[in-house]
This record gives sequence, C-alpha cells and structure tokens, in this order.
Amino acid sequence: MFDKVAPKKKRRPVAAGRAYFCRCGRPVFFRNSVCLACRTPLGYEPHLRKVYPLAPTSDPDIWELAIDDVSAGKYRRCANLESPSACNWLIDERDSDRDGNPRQFCIACRLDRTIPDLSVPENGVLWGRLESAKRRLVSSLLALHLPVDSRVDQDPERGLAFDFLHSPPGGPRVLTGHADGIITVNIEEADNSARERIREAMHEQYRTLLGHLRHEVGHYYWDRLIAGTPWLEGFREVFGDERQDYAAALQRNYQQGPMPGWEQKHVSAYASVHPWEDWAETWAHYLHMVDTLDTALGFGLDTRRLEMEIDPFGRDVLYRPNDPGAKRFLSFLNAWIALSAVLNELSRSMGQPDLYPFALPRPAVAKVHFIHLVISQHQFAAETDRPR
Repeated sequence: MFDKVAPKKKRRPVAAGRAYFCRCGRPVFFRNSVCLACRTPLGYEPHLRKVYPLAPTSDPDIWELAIDDVSAGKYRRCANLESPSACNWLIDERDSDRDGNPRQFCIACRLDRTIPDLSVPENGVLWGRLESAKRRLVSSLLALHLPVDSRVDQDPERGLAFDFLHSPPGGPRVLTGHADGIITVNIEEADNSARERIREAMHEQYRTLLGHLRHEVGHYYWDRLIAGTPWLEGFREVFGDERQDYAAALQRNYQQGPMPGWEQKHVSAYASVHPWEDWAETWAHYLHMVDTLDTALGFGLDTRRLEMEIDPFGRDVLYRPNDPGAKRFLSFLNAWIALSAVLNELSRSMGQPDLYPFALPRPAVAKVHFIHLVISQHQFAAETDRPR
C-alpha cells in the first residue's frame, strides 16, 4: 500500500498572466480587440489586467464588461483603436472624469508625446509595432504597481513620456535613449530588417523593441526609485558608483569594446559600460523574467514538471540572503533558469536563435535581487497607501 501524495498546488502568475477567454469560451490574446470566433468586441482593462468581452450600452461610446463575476463599470475604448496603433485598451469612465483626459487615450497611449508622421504610409506600420511593444511594457509596469503617470497631461514634473521619431533626411540621426522622463525611440528600430542589421553590426545577441523599451524605462525608474533615496548606497555597493564620467564611459566602450571579463559580473556586455547601464540592462532582464514566467504560469505550464536538471541558486548569491522573501525569490529565479533553458531548446528545434541567449553570473543575480527588493518595497508602499 502506497501513501497518498498530496497534489502540488498550481502556481499562479504573480503579476500579469496572459491567458484570457471570451464569453464564448474561446481563448483570446493580449492584442485582440475582437473575438475571432464569435466577433464579440474585446478590451484590455489595465487595472484588472485582463482582456474582457464587452457589452454595448445605450450610449454607443460606452461599454460594459460582459462577464458576471466582475462588478459593473462603464468604459470607453481608447481613441487609438481605429488608428495604426490598433489599441484595444479601455478607459474607466470614472478615471476619465476624475483626472481629465481630453484626448480620450488609455493609460499607455497617454504616454505618447510625439508619434511619427502618419502621412508617410510606412510610418503607420512601424508605429503600430512600437505601440504594441509599449502596451506590453506598460501592462507589466502597472502589474508591478510602478508609477506610469503621463508627463504630457498628468505629471509634467516627474511623469513618463515617449517620443517616437524618424531621422530626418541628411541627419542628424535620432538616437534611442532616455532623458529626464522622456524616452526617445528611433522608429527605424521597428523595421525588422534594419534592426537586425544594427544587431549584427553591434555584435549583439539580442535586440528587440520590447527589450529597448524595458531598458530605457529602467533609466526612468532609477531616477524615481534610487536617486536621492536610501537605496542609493546599496546601488553603489552592487552596481558601482554612478558618479563616474558617463560620457567618457560610453566613448571608451565605443572605442575599445566591452570591459574584459564582463560575463563574470554582468547580464550583458553593454551592462559593463557604466553603473547606470548595468542597472538598466538588469532592470530589463528582470522584466523579461517576470513577464515570460508569468505568461507560462498563466497558461498552466508548471516549471516544477520540466525535465530540465539545473544547479539551483541558493541564498548565498542574493543581495540580502536573509530577506524574508528570499525563498520565494529563489523559487522564481530557479524556475526562470529551467524555463529559459527549455525555451532555448524549443527555439533551436525551429532553427531559430535562443529565446534567452544569456547566462546569469552570481554577481548579476545579486543585482536582479536588488531590483526585486526595490520594486517589492515600492509595491508594498503603493498597496499601503491605496484608499480602502
């Protein structure tokens, strides 16, 4: 007689799982604005972090969520729904009335300060790709309870905004980067063939629109969460002193290449340029890990059942080994190591490059843990301050 073994509890996503269903029962996806099976209109509710079927009301511009277990609310669809952006996000009518939203844009689209000239036909396609990546970014930021107020019409002092620009004929070339809350992206990055040429020329393993946005927004959150806070001392301990000459560090990298032995301390070669870039690269990787693992869990993939043997990381690699949440973080981290190894094998089976062509050395794990702690503290503060 064998003892009964209790079934393992199903892991649930911790931030923004990506499995959604229409009222007809068919699966729908993050980008969908209509169910392809039953033609029901769909919308993404950013606060509830789900795609919902929509029901019309007596007002043709107002919609309700067509689902029984969610309290009734009134919503508008983003003004960019019918644009090349094809935004499927919803605007809570109460939020629209409370803070003013004359452009009738959703949380993600309100961040746009400058969009490409849509009279140029190809710009619409490129802008649509950029917005699709930005919506995925913003959904993750909201799930982590990070501030995403618009610098355009909500918080002109500390808000976030995007300029999507095209280099003018004859130059100067638009450079992708961050400055004082404004993230500038050269829309050439949305041209797949052009981006691949740049990746090859710069000897990069990985270059995507979403990766760019996650990296650049990391600079923004350094300003919001680290600069002038008690975390700054810990940042310098783990990442280095950001007061070293940034321009000189960039110039040295372009002339001499990445720091020798960078792979022993950093998540990428570019992370070795300067502590700010190390933070931004590590921040991007943290978002890669959280969103991809959440997506896997959201679709029921249990990483504990993967036939992938790994050498798990232990507490000794963490920034704070005795942190109360260390065990949970290590579970997340080691699940990611196993999942990314399997995903890489799947990509190779299709003749594609590795999905995650990186290794995490021990010092980089401490940096990832540091970022996790910073975000977790902000999450706790945000939950504590939320009106009851």
